[in-house]
Amino acid sequence: MKSVEKIEKKLPVLKRRKRVAAYARVSMETERLRHSLSAQISYYSSYIQKNPEWEYAGVYADSGISGTGTKNRTEFNRMIADCEAGKIDMILTKSIQRFARNTVDLLETVRHLKDIGVEVRFEKENINSMSGDGELMMSILASFAQEESRSISENVKWGTVKRFKQGIPNGRFQIYGYRWEGDHLVPQPDEAKIVRLIYDNFLNGLSAEATEKQLDEMGVKSYKGIHFSNASIRNILTNITYTGNLLFQKEYAVDPISKKKRKNRGELPQYWVQDTHEAIISMETYQKVQDEIARRRKLGAVANPHIPTSCFTSKLKCSHCGMSYRRHAYKRMNDTAVTWACRGKDDKGVKFCNARNVPDEALIESCCKVLGLNEFDEDIFLERVEHITVCPENLLIFHMTDSSEISYTWQFKSTAKSDSWTPERRKSWGELHKNKDTNPNQLHFYEFTGFIKCSCCGANYRSLNRKMSNGVMSRHWYCTSPRTKCGNRSSIKDETMKRLVTEVLMLSEFDEAKMDAAIERATILDHTVTFHFRDGHTESKEYLDRRTGIPWTEERKLNQSKAIRERRRWKEDGENSNNNSGDAEQVHGSAD
Repeated sequence: MKSVEKIEKKLPVLKRRKRVAAYARVSMETERLRHSLSAQISYYSSYIQKNPEWEYAGVYADSGISGTGTKNRTEFNRMIADCEAGKIDMILTKSIQRFARNTVDLLETVRHLKDIGVEVRFEKENINSMSGDGELMMSILASFAQEESRSISENVKWGTVKRFKQGIPNGRFQIYGYRWEGDHLVPQPDEAKIVRLIYDNFLNGLSAEATEKQLDEMGVKSYKGIHFSNASIRNILTNITYTGNLLFQKEYAVDPISKKKRKNRGELPQYWVQDTHEAIISMETYQKVQDEIARRRKLGAVANPHIPTSCFTSKLKCSHCGMSYRRHAYKRMNDTAVTWACRGKDDKGVKFCNARNVPDEALIESCCKVLGLNEFDEDIFLERVEHITVCPENLLIFHMTDSSEISYTWQFKSTAKSDSWTPERRKSWGELHKNKDTNPNQLHFYEFTGFIKCSCCGANYRSLNRKMSNGVMSRHWYCTSPRTKCGNRSSIKDETMKRLVTEVLMLSEFDEAKMDAAIERATILDHTVTFHFRDGHTESKEYLDRRTGIPWTEERKLNQSKAIRERRRWKEDGENSNNNSGDAEQVHGSAD
């Protein structure tokens, strides 16, 4: 018999076109380079769209941004994000220098794109990132590009230094109090008055923070028209330009790649140019301010009269990180506890410094022992002790003013905290936290914490969060007293309590503020909530909380019925076997 097979018509499989994008960049904002960037964008847009195998995915262009880093290149980062989102299959760029001048950034970016299947082509070098020798060639050429960037930076620095030697500043820098008119700095009368006020305030003992507050009240703005910060005030106090002179190369860039700046503390030569412009501050006033800054820095926090200090401020030094200890005070019921902690540990964490805190009582006791005093005297301490080094193992090294050193180990009382909890303090603490109105921690708890009480024993109701079988979280409130002291087992759901409050206050929705204003407390007994209003009257509401869960399926019901029948059958078989064994024993006994 003949076999006939029908051959269906096969449709041609269309090859998916590659989504191709291009990246362009120029490092400076000039007319010529803007034209170059525009030409690159036009070229790549036309070039990609003419290729029938490619799909145009856009041109990403950064203008006026250096290629030594990727952080500030907005379009570059947007392109990488689109690659990660699967919108781009291939990237075209003019050269390695346009893509990145940093070897590490280039290789990391290209490798990342290669891992997600995105190809990068560099036209000038004719390199494809997907080829076998592409990464080797990129490493070599990127190193050349990075060194070229370094060479350009050195050339720019050389030109800058040459101008410094001739007394020419490096561009027209911005400075509060002056404006540029041609090649000269000219004082601005209104701003010059503020600069003099800042210097006078500092010499009169005011801090930068106090001057900041004064300028804010006066409505004075900074050079850029924003809030005059204390950091700007400190910069003005240390800027020698206000004396009519210029100091060049006060800062320098560490390297052309990171572009991090550091203060020049003698690493590079500086250039002093006198009488370049009109002075706002005299050199004598400026020098007095610098001396005062050095004096305050040496004294530390004690130099600022607006900071509350003690005789131990700036006297305790950490042996681990060398930083001063800071005073911490926290309130207790009837007094204030004070402890001293390392500033490095406070600011940077225990990984930076794990120095132990020193209680104020232990510090005072140690000083009395070392100085031979029956009662601590601040004046004697300041007169005889230069500073104290806090060491591990509770060791204190007293550095005396006569250049001698005395070591003392203070004793840590492990029960100090528990001993402070006297019966009177425990009682007052409990009364304070018992009611919602007086609980200092009520903002950290729920709406009904300290509000619901048991009618049987008077204890507060406590909340318990439960996760239901359907995954929904539910909060219940129940009496905290043990069953032996209280027989009230009436719990209540959080949503039920909110509903009852809404009903009794006749509100459209639950409002905690209105509840606290109208109701003092609520008591519960036998599934009845009694609301005690602040005007003296009470209202009661009954409730019935039923457990809810996921409805049983027919299969689950059938399995449960089957299990019950098997259990009954097992019990009946057991009873029959016991009865049969008893009858057998009776028959056997009668035979005997």
